[in-house]
Amino acid sequence: MAVTAFGDLPLADRERAWDGAAAEKRVRAWAKAEDEPNERYRDAHVWYDADRKDRFTAYKLLIADVVGGRLVAVPRGVMAAGNVMDGARGGVDLPNKDVERVKSHLAKYYKKMGDEPPWER
Repeated sequence: MAVTAFGDLPLADRERAWDGAAAEKRVRAWAKAEDEPNERYRDAHVWYDADRKDRFTAYKLLIADVVGGRLVAVPRGVMAAGNVMDGARGGVDLPNKDVERVKSHLAKYYKKMGDEPPWER
C-alpha cells in the first residue's frame, strides 16, 4: 500500500466542476495508460495499492484532471476526496497506517486553496 508523493500540482480554477469519471478518462489518455496504469497515471491519485499497481482498481482518491494538456489538481476533486476521508459516502477502505499520510497529502492542497480540511474543522 502506498500514498503517492505530493506532486504540488497546479490548481485548476476553483469553480471548475468535478466529474471523476470524465477526469479518469482524460488522465488515462494524458498518461498514455489506456491498457494499464503507469507513474503519470499514479500522480493523479492520492493512494494506490503498490502490490497491485498494474491494475486500475488499485488506485483511489483521484484529485486531478487534464486541463490544457497539463495535469492539475481540481479543488472540487480535492474536496470530494477530503470529504470521503472524513467519512462521507461511506468513507474509503485504506490501511490504517496510510490514513494520516493521505490526510497530510490532501491537507497540503487544502492549504494551497486557502481552506481547512474537513477533519480539522
